[in-house]
Amino acid sequence: MNWTVSIIGRSMAAAAAMLLAALCAGAQTVPGNLGQSSNGLPPALVNVGFEPPLNGQMPLDLTFRDETGRSVKLGDYFGQKPVLLAFVYYGCPMLCNQVEQGVVSSMKMVSFNPGRDYELVFVSFDSRETPDMAAQKKADAVSRYGRPSTAAGWHFLTGSRDSIDAATQAANFRYTFSEKTNLFAHASGIMILTPAGRISRYFYGVEYPTRDVRLGLVEASQGRIGAPIDRVLLFCYQYDPTAATYSASILKIIRLSGLFTVFLIVAGILIFRRRERVPASSNLHQPASVHREQGAH
Repeated sequence: MNWTVSIIGRSMAAAAAMLLAALCAGAQTVPGNLGQSSNGLPPALVNVGFEPPLNGQMPLDLTFRDETGRSVKLGDYFGQKPVLLAFVYYGCPMLCNQVEQGVVSSMKMVSFNPGRDYELVFVSFDSRETPDMAAQKKADAVSRYGRPSTAAGWHFLTGSRDSIDAATQAANFRYTFSEKTNLFAHASGIMILTPAGRISRYFYGVEYPTRDVRLGLVEASQGRIGAPIDRVLLFCYQYDPTAATYSASILKIIRLSGLFTVFLIVAGILIFRRRERVPASSNLHQPASVHREQGAH
C-alpha cells in the first residue's frame, strides 16, 4: 500500500512540475508590452469616449454644410422642435452604419415624424468628407425609413475641423484617428436636445429602445408632442444618466397605484349612495291614491 501511495505521490509531483514548467514557458512567449494603458485599454481607445453633460448647451452658431452643399448654422435646426443628434462619419465601414440603422429602426416604431415633430441631425466628425457623401447617406436613411414625405426632417452635415471640434467638445464626444488604418476610433450613441439646444437625454450603443427615445423626445419638447399616456409614462419612469436609459420608478408607481385605489373607493361610495337615494326619492313621489289604498288595507 505504501509503495502504491509513493508512486501516486511521485506521479502527482511530476505532473505539477510539468504544469508549472508549461505555465512558465507560456509566460515567456507573451510579449512584455501589449500596448495597453494602465486602465486596460489599448492606446487607440484611451481618449475615446462619450459622456454628454446633461443640460449642457450645444453651440448653435457653428457653421456646417448640409447634404446639398448649402451653408447652414447648427441653430437652423433648433427653436421649435426637439432634435435627435448623432456624431458619425460617412466613410465609417461598420459602427456608424449601425448607429444610423439603429436610429432608423427605432424611429420607424415611433409615430412622431421628422420635420413635423422633431429634427434628425447627423454630424460628420471627419472634416475631409463632402456634401455628396452626406447626400448619399441621407438617401439611404430616408429610403430605409420608408416615409419619403419626412425627407425635409433629415439632415446630414459636414464641416470644418474648427466647427467639428467645437460641437464634439460641447457633447464630450471624443475620438482618435489612425494614420496607419485611415480610420477613426470612436464611441457610439445619440443625444436628444431641447429646442433651445440643451442636452436633455442621451442613449449609448447602436440600438435604441423605442420607448426610451419616444419618452426622451416628449420630455425634451416639454410636452409639445406626445399623447396623455406619455405624460403618465414619464411619471412612472425616470431617466437614469448612469445607465442612459429610462427605468421604472417604484415609488412613483406605488403612489400612482395608491391614488388610483383612493379614486376607485371614492367613486364606489358615490355610486352606492346615489343608488340608495333613488329608491327613497321614488317613494316620496308616489301618488296619494297609492298611499290611501295602502292605508285602507
